[in-house]
Amino acid sequence: MAAGAAALVLPGFGVGRADAAVTALKQSIAEAASKDASIAAFYRSRGFKPIFTGNGDGRRRGALLKSLARAGDHGLPVSRYDADGLKQMFRAAKTPTDRGQVEVEAARRFLDYADAMRSGLLDPRKIDRSIVVDVPRYDRTATLTAFAKSSPQGFMKKLNPRKPEYVRLQKEKLRLEKLLAKGGWGEKVGAKALKPGQSGAAVVQLRNRLIRMGFMRKSASQSYDANIQAAVQKFQISHGLAPDGVAGAGTISEINKDVPDRLSQVLVGLERNRWSPNPLEKKHVWVNLPDFHVDIMEKGKSTFRSRVVIGKQTEDRKTPEFSDVMEFMVINPSWYVPRSIVTKEYLPLLKRNRGAAGQLQIIGSNGKPVNRANINFAQYNERNFPYSMKQPPSKGNALGLVKFMFPNKYNIYLHDTPSKSLFGREVRAFSHGCVRVHKPFEFAYALLKAQESDPEGYFQSILRTRAERRVELRQPLPVHLAYFTAWVDAKGRAHYRRDVYGRDGRIFAALTKAGVTLRSVKA
Repeated sequence: MAAGAAALVLPGFGVGRADAAVTALKQSIAEAASKDASIAAFYRSRGFKPIFTGNGDGRRRGALLKSLARAGDHGLPVSRYDADGLKQMFRAAKTPTDRGQVEVEAARRFLDYADAMRSGLLDPRKIDRSIVVDVPRYDRTATLTAFAKSSPQGFMKKLNPRKPEYVRLQKEKLRLEKLLAKGGWGEKVGAKALKPGQSGAAVVQLRNRLIRMGFMRKSASQSYDANIQAAVQKFQISHGLAPDGVAGAGTISEINKDVPDRLSQVLVGLERNRWSPNPLEKKHVWVNLPDFHVDIMEKGKSTFRSRVVIGKQTEDRKTPEFSDVMEFMVINPSWYVPRSIVTKEYLPLLKRNRGAAGQLQIIGSNGKPVNRANINFAQYNERNFPYSMKQPPSKGNALGLVKFMFPNKYNIYLHDTPSKSLFGREVRAFSHGCVRVHKPFEFAYALLKAQESDPEGYFQSILRTRAERRVELRQPLPVHLAYFTAWVDAKGRAHYRRDVYGRDGRIFAALTKAGVTLRSVKA
């Protein structure tokens, strides 16, 4: 395909008709381009001269056709770009009018492809209102102008996301496509749960499936032995499950997911990477919501890691996806209760018992505490309740003893919590939306290491005062609240997680509607 595209030669106009043909071609381009303001502006700026159908445009045609033909390698809809169809249109364009029409059609497909590669195929905010990532947008006229002035192949190559994570996911996509062509991972495990020492048909199914998945070597064992237990543990680790080696209901459910299920996760992961195609900062805070962990990443490696609790699986409490910059931490913080919690949760309690939620202060409009004994709570509702609520610093404070701030309009931040038991859960979605950190002190030490010779001593000295204290980060740190249920680490190991908020399911449905399909590839 690539060689044929590069060698594609358009038929000539014939001697003696060149001037008339050129004029007719420009008129055709002008007419066809008038339906798209960006394309029309580009061709107008160059006097409606072609960049795809001119006699010297073979390399540009070839580069475009080659990239469009490989759209499927990126999980994009092959039918949408239809490289073969465009190639035939080029060959069939024998008149100036035909050439003008295919010229503009090529420009349209080029821009469509460029937009998808640099900004994603979908608009995430139209899929889920909690996905509020800042997607880069590019001027379409400027894109065409840059392409016309650049090395065609080099320009098309630079459209690819420059993240190593993206390339690794592409490799995983190809691996799964080859597995799909071979029939996948075989028969599913026909049991709700299995444990070491058991034997029978379901254990054999488990064994065979783990072998085909690559978690254990070939074995003829009929019982749930140490080898199967070790393989189950490996599977659990790579799928975010408690690595106890026991194939409980949750583990069996994930083991029984088929290749198409995992392939759809990878396709969504590729699209998510295209929403932010540039490499991340050398040092940043990374919270992958479905993984329930926070990492401090430095030069691609995690230098700190902790479990986290994220927002509940209800529409108003799911933690949003966005990026910001962590500027400071607050040691011994007060908790200023969000208005929605005050009116929806605490006001009904106070109406029944004014002494309810006694750990919280009622705050008047002047910012000072108000004696709740003097308030008639029954006269207020969600709209007219004139007070706010605050919990002073303490070990029992809802924010714990430290919070990490990256000021944003969603009022989301990372913080400590007195509710430690939830960190032992496998699925940790319990908060009102903010992210609770299992090892908050260690997180604080890791952040302060860049500016304090004794970060732990410095932190503890402030903590002992029991007074609220804001500590600025001299080197503010980018924070990314992300949502990846599929990724491949730097060592080439694939990881999968549950779609805790159902966002990936909605994204894949939108990708399918846009023409993306699962494909199998013969090895």
